[in-house]
Amino acid sequence: MTVNTPLCFRGKKILAPMVRVGTLPMRLLALDYGADIVYCEELIDIKMLQCKRVINEVLETVDFVAPNDRVVFRTCERERERVVFQMGSADAERALAVAKLVESDVAGIDINMGCPKEYSTKAGMGAALLSDPDKIESILTTLVKGICKPVTCKIRILPSVEDTVNLVKRIEKTGIAAIAVHGRKKEERPQHPVHCDVIKAISEAVSIPVIANGGSHDFIKEYADIETFQKATAASSVMIARAAMWNPSVFRKEGFCPLKDVMQDYIKYAVRYDNHYTNTKYCLCQMLREQLETTQGKKLHAAQSTQEICEAFEMGDFYEETTAIFEAKKSSLETKVQDEDDQTEDPDVIKMAVRFDKREYPPQITPKMYLLEWCRKEKHPQPVYETVQRPLDRLFCSIVTVAERKYRSTLWDKSKKLAEQAAAIVCLRALGVPEGKLCEGENHLINKRKRGDQEPLISRDRGEDLAEPSHKKGNFIEETSDGNVPKM
Repeated sequence: MTVNTPLCFRGKKILAPMVRVGTLPMRLLALDYGADIVYCEELIDIKMLQCKRVINEVLETVDFVAPNDRVVFRTCERERERVVFQMGSADAERALAVAKLVESDVAGIDINMGCPKEYSTKAGMGAALLSDPDKIESILTTLVKGICKPVTCKIRILPSVEDTVNLVKRIEKTGIAAIAVHGRKKEERPQHPVHCDVIKAISEAVSIPVIANGGSHDFIKEYADIETFQKATAASSVMIARAAMWNPSVFRKEGFCPLKDVMQDYIKYAVRYDNHYTNTKYCLCQMLREQLETTQGKKLHAAQSTQEICEAFEMGDFYEETTAIFEAKKSSLETKVQDEDDQTEDPDVIKMAVRFDKREYPPQITPKMYLLEWCRKEKHPQPVYETVQRPLDRLFCSIVTVAERKYRSTLWDKSKKLAEQAAAIVCLRALGVPEGKLCEGENHLINKRKRGDQEPLISRDRGEDLAEPSHKKGNFIEETSDGNVPKM
C-alpha cells in the first residue's frame, strides 16, 4: 500500500471526536473554517467488523454499511488526508481488523481511552482501559506494527500526576504518532476545571506530540483562546470539542461567522451527503442552544425529515434542487449500468423480467423448492445460484444454473433471497414447469409436507432438506476498486 504524506500533529487545531456530532457534515464544515485535522465520532469495533465497504457513486463517498443497510461511517475524498478514524476497542486483533478495513480511506487511526460513559466502560473500552496498561500496550503495538497510517490514542488523566505521566511514557514506547489528553479524570465532568498542569507535565515528559483537550468550558470562547489554552498546557496541538459543536467557525482565525450562516452551511453538507435527519437535527439543536425556544427552534424540534429541517431554515428550494440532482444522477448511472450489462452479458443466459411475490404462493412453498424438486426428479444436479450486489443501489441479482443452462431475472431485488427466487421463477417458466403459485391449483409439495414429521420433504438418496438446498454460491460484491458494477 502506498503511504501518503504522514499526518503531522504539531501546531494543529483539531476537531475532537464527539458521539452524534463528528459525522461527515460537521467534519467538512470544521475543515472549511480552518481545522487542520478532524476526528470522527467513536465507532465500536464489533459494529464496524459487520460492515461492508461500498463505493457510493451518487454521493461520491465511501460508505461502511451495516447488514441492516445503515451507514455506520461515511467519508469522502475532501477529508481523506485529514480525517482520523476513532474506534472503541478492548481487543488488539479486532482493532487491527477494523483499522485494515478503513485504512485506505482515512489519514490515521485513534483508540478511545477516555470515554467515561457506561456503554463504553462496561465493555472494557474507553476509560476502562486506563486501568489495564498491558491491554493498552497490546492494542497500540499491534496497530502500529500492522498498518501504514499513524496511530494515536485519547486518554483522560489518572488520580495522580505521577501515574498519568508513567502511563503516557509507556504508551509513547508503543510507537504511536501522538496522544490526546483530556485534562479531567474519568469521574469529572465539563463543569469541573480542566487540569492544565497535568497536561503540561505530560507535554514536558514525552517527545511525541501531546494534544490538549478539555478547554471549551474554561478557556476557549473564541479563536484567540485556542493559543491561550495551548500555552497553558505546553501542548503541541489543541483539540476542541464542545466549543466547536456550538459553533464550528471557532476554527476561523478571522472570527466567528454569524450562527445563521454556520447552520445553513451545515445543512447544505447534511443534504449533500444524505446525513440522517435525526443526526442533523441533533447537531443543529446543539448550535441553537438557548435559542431552541424561538420560533425557528420550535420548528426544528418538530421536524421529522431532512426536508422539514430545510424548510425550518428557509432552505426548501435548496433541498428540492439538490435531491433532484441526485435523482437525475442515480437514474443516469442506472441507465449506464443497464447498458453495460446488456453489452457484456453472456448471451446464453435466459432472461425474463419477473419478481417473486410470496403472497402468490402457499405458506412455506417457494419457486426454489419446486425447482429443486424438479431437478431431483429429472436426476439433474442441484441448482447453483450465483448472486451479486451492485454498489450503486445495493440491489441484488442472481443467476441460477440448471442442467448447464443459466437463468436470471432482469429486475434487481432488495435482498439476496428475493433475487434467487426470481431466478428460480425464470428457470421454471422457461422449462414449462409449475412454480407452485396458488393459481396453479393443487400443490403436490403441500401434500408431501402434510405427511408430517415422519416423512419430511427430503431427498431419500442424499438426506437433504428440500427447502434449504446446500449447493449454492454466494458472490456478494459491495465494492470494486474502480467503482464499476460487477458484470453478470
